[in-house]
Amino acid sequence: MAQTLDGQTVLVVGGAKNLGLAIATRASELGAQVVIGARDDDAAVTAAAAVHNARPITIDITDEASIAAAAAELGAVDHIVATAAAHHNVAVTALDHDRVVTAFEAKVIGPLMLAKHFAPTMPPSGSIILFSGVAAWKPSPGKSIMGITNGAVAFAVDHLAAELAPLRVNAISPGIVDSGTWDGLPDADRAALFDGVAGSIPAGRVGTTADIVDAATWLLTAGFISGETIHVEGGARSA
Repeated sequence: MAQTLDGQTVLVVGGAKNLGLAIATRASELGAQVVIGARDDDAAVTAAAAVHNARPITIDITDEASIAAAAAELGAVDHIVATAAAHHNVAVTALDHDRVVTAFEAKVIGPLMLAKHFAPTMPPSGSIILFSGVAAWKPSPGKSIMGITNGAVAFAVDHLAAELAPLRVNAISPGIVDSGTWDGLPDADRAALFDGVAGSIPAGRVGTTADIVDAATWLLTAGFISGETIHVEGGARSA
């Protein structure tokens, strides 16, 4: 499959860091005009300056007015990738109502608002990529909200793909990936986490940023794939 995005505009919401920034960079390398959307203006500006043919825009995935303003400013885009998340990993008995709502806004409600405001002007060949996660299929204590919101994303792409057709809507469901997300852990703790994951799944390693970027690139250019959740997790669901 020829992978080119020449002449296309790709909006990456959450594109100022980690996986979002890596996807934005790859899209630019494939010829796209990239728009890096982030809640933090400075972060978006800094990231866009580091990516060829990119521009920043302010988008708060939890604020519909922000999404609507971005859609009005940008006009039509060809593709949207939304990587935003707001984790609330605590025991059910310790849940905070507002943080639960924010988690759903980041993963489910916000992407629905992106579809509401951007889909009407996107071309029939366009696509939306959302991010789920392996936690939806691997329940564990303290990860209920992560699992439930990620599971909701998988259902969302089914329904959005049907309603927005021929616009394609898909999701990527990563496992544990060394993408920068875990860099806040002490080195020994991060190494122990990665070693434990590698020893427990068929692939025998954690994911890399390239694994996820490759999947996103494929979905951006795979014109016959819609309504799917692509699991990039080294076989973790079967472990």
